[in-house]
Amino acid sequence: MALKNSQYYAIMREYEQRQLRNHDIQTARYQEVYKKLPEFKSLDESISILSVQYGKKLLNGDDHALDALKEELEILRSSKKNLLVSAGFPEDYLEPVYECPDCKDTGYIGNEKCHCFKKAVIRLLYDQSNIREFPSEAAFENFSLDFYSPSLYDKTTGRSARAMMEDTLRICHRFIDTFGTEFQNLFFYGSVGVGKTYLSTCIAREIMDREFSVLYFSAPQLFSALSQSKFDRSDVDAKNMNDFIFNCDLLIIDDLGSEYTNAFIAAQFFSCINERLLHRKSTIISTNLSLESIADLYTERSFSRITSSYTLLKIIGDDIRIKKKLKNREEH
Repeated sequence: MALKNSQYYAIMREYEQRQLRNHDIQTARYQEVYKKLPEFKSLDESISILSVQYGKKLLNGDDHALDALKEELEILRSSKKNLLVSAGFPEDYLEPVYECPDCKDTGYIGNEKCHCFKKAVIRLLYDQSNIREFPSEAAFENFSLDFYSPSLYDKTTGRSARAMMEDTLRICHRFIDTFGTEFQNLFFYGSVGVGKTYLSTCIAREIMDREFSVLYFSAPQLFSALSQSKFDRSDVDAKNMNDFIFNCDLLIIDDLGSEYTNAFIAAQFFSCINERLLHRKSTIISTNLSLESIADLYTERSFSRITSSYTLLKIIGDDIRIKKKLKNREEH
């Protein structure tokens, strides 16, 4: 995924601020040492004077000046180190300060992005995703199939809740593993509390950890953002958010149907999913609505796009949140 210019510059500004902070720390340390050890400052001044003197000799053709300078500098530096340590300072106290010694807080090692730059990208993506509001334990390693009964069957397919969720998990992992190389969309539907939001959150975290941009909205939040950019064209932030909604690598629309739905909302929904399909940008939608209700509320055109371009994943079961509360009561 290529960062947008605004995202890249935001990260580089962080590095600039980091460099300034660390330069201030080093400057403060020098002032501390100079105040406690005036002779240390004299040694630094002697090094500066020597460098100028021998520089002139080199310019005048003295071939031995460089070797002589190295010897004298080594003596002075050794004296500085001994003086520093004898006063109780660490030997490297005045060395440049770096939060990342590997790239020296530049973000790059040669022409390659440093590992700290990649972490900065992921932090930025998390900040822009709306995902931070969800519990940190929402991750695949914490996902339990025990909440899906092997003896509860779907009336339409005759398959158990457990078997359906096992298939859903396989599809979710494939979605993650092939993201960026294969274009896919997911549509989770089922009753309240069966894990649709939890699954969406797990996928979002995995995708962002691979440095793709993700935007996570509840349906009311999404349509509010789209309406803002539609009716207030002078709002730059709203326009930027609108662009991000249409162009982020993965858009997650959670709890479709929880918003107040009218003809305008239905048109906005169609425009959003259709544009993302045209530009091959992946979308995940979750809803408590039935497929029939989707067609009634959001028009046949939207229903057609979803059924033809999304993997439809029905999730059945009891409300997991209620199960967890009952389990906690039993344990306590």
